[in-house]
Amino acid sequence: MTQAIVTDIEGTTSSLSFVKEVLFPYAARELPGFVRAHGQRPEVRHLLDEARQLAGGALDDARLVATLLRWMDEDRKFGPLKGLQGLMWEAGYRQGDFQGHVYEDVPRVLREWRERGLRLYVYSSGSVHAQTLLFGHTRFGDLTPLFSGYFDTGVGGKKETASYASIVQELALPAGQVLFLSDVRAELDAAAAAGLRTVCLVRGEGPEVDPGPHPVARSFDDVQP
Repeated sequence: MTQAIVTDIEGTTSSLSFVKEVLFPYAARELPGFVRAHGQRPEVRHLLDEARQLAGGALDDARLVATLLRWMDEDRKFGPLKGLQGLMWEAGYRQGDFQGHVYEDVPRVLREWRERGLRLYVYSSGSVHAQTLLFGHTRFGDLTPLFSGYFDTGVGGKKETASYASIVQELALPAGQVLFLSDVRAELDAAAAAGLRTVCLVRGEGPEVDPGPHPVARSFDDVQP
């Protein structure tokens, strides 16, 4: 019997286009001015220093910004980059520049699952901060109270079996009682290899999804925990 559900975000709870066409361009536009205005704030300076170390050189802020923009173009999953993006998105959400996108079925079904006693979690390559911002600022209101916890790449890469084993260990549940939802075959394969149950979300946007051996759902209404 399923006791917990872990869900991906992009292509699963939320549109791929929201991340690629709203969040990423917003962060790219804001980054130079954000670093100039807030570069001396301790949390920002810490992230910039971490990024500078990853870049492997004593870059000044202007050259570091250029490197960060290149990393965005390359969709790198570096922790300090994700942290900076999260800070910029926080300002955007609070200023009302955009709202977090979730599909209509998601909040409704998440509430049904919670009422049934299921524990709900998020696992995304975006930082935990970015995850809570997205779910905290939707047109359906603040959805964060529905979740028991969040995981990002601090637990490991999403295509690595060990990441899902670590999540299961933290949840203190048998792997077979945890259901993972994603639209990415390699992530589902890794989760299944760790013993989790899996469902592939095929929302019909973007490239055609290859579900492989994983059960398919067109929306959360189709998922049978």
